Amino acid sequence: MTTTATTGTTSELDRARADFRQQLLDADLLVETGVPGLYGRSGTFENIVEGVDRVVVAAGPGSDATKLRFPPVFPRTSFERTDYIASFPHLTGAVNTFAGSNAEHAELLAARSRGEAWDSWLEPADTVLVSAACHPAYSRYAGALREGGELLDVYGYCFRHEPAVDPARMQAFRMHEFVRIGTEADAAQHRDSWVERGLEVLGSLGLDATAVPANDPFFGRAGRMLAVNQRTENLKTELTVRLYGDLDEGTAVVSCNCHREHFGETFGITTVDGQVAHSACVGFGMERIALALLRTHGLDVDLWPGQVRDRLFP
Repeated sequence: MTTTATTGTTSELDRARADFRQQLLDADLLVETGVPGLYGRSGTFENIVEGVDRVVVAAGPGSDATKLRFPPVFPRTSFERTDYIASFPHLTGAVNTFAGSNAEHAELLAARSRGEAWDSWLEPADTVLVSAACHPAYSRYAGALREGGELLDVYGYCFRHEPAVDPARMQAFRMHEFVRIGTEADAAQHRDSWVERGLEVLGSLGLDATAVPANDPFFGRAGRMLAVNQRTENLKTELTVRLYGDLDEGTAVVSCNCHREHFGETFGITTVDGQVAHSACVGFGMERIALALLRTHGLDVDLWPGQVRDRLFP
């Protein structure tokens, strides 16, 4: 998910983000690690996330969806087929590991003892960090779908290399996604229905959210064209909450996306009648919704409105 363009000055917005970050750290809600955008979470923060997830699950498709949970890494071969590296090389995280000899290990240790970089002795592993919770799921459905297609409930950690002072732009975060794989009409209906349903979920938590057309942060000159096409074809809608008042146009906390045939083509997924499958997903950003709640209702959960607490902590 992205954060939309600012309306205040950069310095004002950066100060507001830095202030909010410091407040979260001072309140022991987030735990500093020394790496921008990478945090530990306190018990209180996790309780909020768990409460948000209960609300999201209650609004979801329930037993109609296939529940899938994946680790935060997945095969490099599957990653390659998502084509993520072509569009978002700046966000990608790949796993490297040591596979050398004793002599090479000694060279690594010698470089390390001299305070030099030692990562040149590492080689790419066969795993990549998950960038979107749904990505590991598509390879499972290669071939012809069953009648009616697939509806998935996917939840897990994602990684995007976006070091930032804004606490809402974390490098490691969780997404709860509901994914539809089927016909073009199936995918479009899924995405469109979740725009209104997502606003209802956020509204029930006392969050003032707005649905806005959006685009992904594609890389490079070709990426700018992809971003324009994504907006023109209305393929991505974000539900945003203003964490910093009028200083920006809002932070995306839910993303509703039509992928069209992209994953159907790259993973060889077809409908029962042999057409390339379409897909769509809605992704709820767990940490971002938790931060929106803290920003809206205050850092002391005990003082939150009763109706919000009742929804989160029944």
